[in-house]
Amino acid sequence: MISENAKYWILLTKAVGYNTPKIKKLYKKYHNIASFIEGGEREWRLCGILNSIDIERLSKLSMDYPAAVLSRCRALGYSVLTIDDMDYPSRLYNIYAPPAVLYIDGRLPDFDDSLCVGIVGTRRASRYGVANSYKIAYSLCKYGVTVVSGGALGVDCASHRGALAADGVTVCVRGCVINSRYLPDNMQMRRSIARRGAVISEYPPDEEPRPYYFPARNRIIAALSDGVLLIEAGEKSGSLITADLALEMGRELFALMGNNSPQNNGSNGRIKEGTAVPVTDFMDILAAFDRFNGDESEIFFDSSLNKDIDAVPVKKQPEESGGEEEKQPKPRQSRRKKPTAAPPKTKPNITLNGDSKLVFDRLTEEPVRIDIIADDLGISVSRALSALTFLEMNGLIRVLPGRYFALK
Repeated sequence: MISENAKYWILLTKAVGYNTPKIKKLYKKYHNIASFIEGGEREWRLCGILNSIDIERLSKLSMDYPAAVLSRCRALGYSVLTIDDMDYPSRLYNIYAPPAVLYIDGRLPDFDDSLCVGIVGTRRASRYGVANSYKIAYSLCKYGVTVVSGGALGVDCASHRGALAADGVTVCVRGCVINSRYLPDNMQMRRSIARRGAVISEYPPDEEPRPYYFPARNRIIAALSDGVLLIEAGEKSGSLITADLALEMGRELFALMGNNSPQNNGSNGRIKEGTAVPVTDFMDILAAFDRFNGDESEIFFDSSLNKDIDAVPVKKQPEESGGEEEKQPKPRQSRRKKPTAAPPKTKPNITLNGDSKLVFDRLTEEPVRIDIIADDLGISVSRALSALTFLEMNGLIRVLPGRYFALK
């Protein structure tokens, strides 16, 4: 069932965008969002929340847009939840920038009445990483835990498959629209997830994906989870964004102990600095939530499932950076001798706006910590992280140890 107010929230997100605190502010100020939309430009200006660009975009939209989106959802069999719906997960409402709309293929579990663990990590997982992602998810689901992940190759895919093999409930949070053909290797898996749990997105069907959508969805994975498990995360892994968001939201952070390869620098680093609980198997996670009341022998892992583990698709290229959408390879360097004097810094030849422009303008060649960037700009750490990830993906900044950032 789709609420009457869904069309108004869909209209609003088209005007003001996604991953913005404006949605929460509007929800808190207006008991009925319909009255705000129908109040027209005068109400939009007086509310003190929208800027002139938001108002201009909103004034150009008609109700034909949300009507088309909802019609498409009905055709695809998706349900739609909005921030003012009774069934909207309270875990999402309580974060800095909750999604106004959730598009759902399947059925959301009762997050308020279940233990949920997010499992995130590299797309280029080793056999060790894949096997542990699969087996930990499998075992957690046998204990009634809901597994949340992002549907990507490698760790995400192994986690979802392990949950499905245990007949458990799993939720896939996509960084693009649900019906996108991105990652066709996982299409059948997503269909299975929708039958056992849900595939969700804050983006309406058929909308063109943007690079910054992928790091933005990490806040949803972190928010839906009681704890987040890191598996094989390198120093520049996008999974660390989810880890930092989880800590910021007061969630428990876990990390699978790995060897001293660069593949594990990020997750091992979180263990060494004391922000992540070291994990060797699923019992470490259950114990942290006082859910373990037996012994490991109670979980029977059929050896035939090893074939499913071996079939998990992973990204084969060397590890470079993070997120479902990773940084593009650097262009091949010219062999011509470089000039002795470095050319002056120039503005990027891509269009920057919003937080990405704010953060880029704040950065210099002198490294600065993420928390200082956020404080200087008056934005949250999660917004700063999303902007920094976008800038890194476009090769505009340097990422240094200790969460320091600088212009290239």
